Amino acid sequence: MNKRRLNPAFALLASAMLLAAPVRAEDFPPAKPVTMVVGFAPGGAADAAARLIAKKLGENIGQTVIVDNKAGAGGNIAHQHVAGGPADGTMLLFGSVGPLTIAPHVMKVRYDPFKDLAPVSGGVNFPNVLVVHKALGVKTLAEFVALAKKKPGGVDFASTGAGSASHLAGELFNQRAGIDMVHVPYKGGAPAMQDLIGERVASYFSAPPTAMPQVEAGRLIPLATTGLTRPAYMPDIPTVAESGYPGFEALNWYAFVAPGKTPAPILDRWNVEIVKVLNDPGVKDALNKHGLTPQPTTRAELTAFMRKEDAKWGSIVRDRKITAD
Repeated sequence: MNKRRLNPAFALLASAMLLAAPVRAEDFPPAKPVTMVVGFAPGGAADAAARLIAKKLGENIGQTVIVDNKAGAGGNIAHQHVAGGPADGTMLLFGSVGPLTIAPHVMKVRYDPFKDLAPVSGGVNFPNVLVVHKALGVKTLAEFVALAKKKPGGVDFASTGAGSASHLAGELFNQRAGIDMVHVPYKGGAPAMQDLIGERVASYFSAPPTAMPQVEAGRLIPLATTGLTRPAYMPDIPTVAESGYPGFEALNWYAFVAPGKTPAPILDRWNVEIVKVLNDPGVKDALNKHGLTPQPTTRAELTAFMRKEDAKWGSIVRDRKITAD
């Protein structure tokens, strides 16, 4: 009788142990190579940062970390791919601000950033820089705003696509400055910059590595950067915030996430390893040379940051009635 009463309990305990087994992280690092997915083509700032971090990460854990570029749809293809990827610690995504906190408000995406992807750690961030061609005839942000107010709908700005960080930076500035710049989307930074230099578009909230060589060559005029403080590599260019719009901030940022069902102990271990890499002096120096600021965080800090960004950009999308069309 006693045995019959105890057997169900033993069976229940055994089942619980089997269910709990996959959650343990004792096999970290994974026995199989790790894939770090990047949503943009090789050669850009995101790819350069991911490869730098992946190399050091692999050295530290004694495991191969492969960078897999899945470009397209502003990074959404890569995010959808990882959302449905293996949740065993073998896949990480170098996610970005657009697909994680902007695109879901602008278009239908086949993933939920807060359910289908799990936060691991912040990665890197950098501000955009607002640049104009010389023929526009402005040299300061105040002059640019005055021109836009004088010609409503007559001043345009380029971006790397609908729902991109450069697009929303322009829309946020439209809102804060009370102007109505016209958005001109491009398929990337190179064609946007080409048309700006060719004076076919008036302005562009550009990534610094794309804009600064043209500024230094005298082809473009920098008006302001979009972070709260001046970056060390652009000390002479004022921020939008200090140019009359306190609190203005529109950063490009990248963060590490994983498939949503990845066990918490695995995510915690990845957080430790990635934070270690981002705090490495050699890695920090190399990232800074690319104009990128390391942004290591806890998993909870990244979640809170993403929620804040999601609310911020969702509000701008609704206020400006932005769509992917």
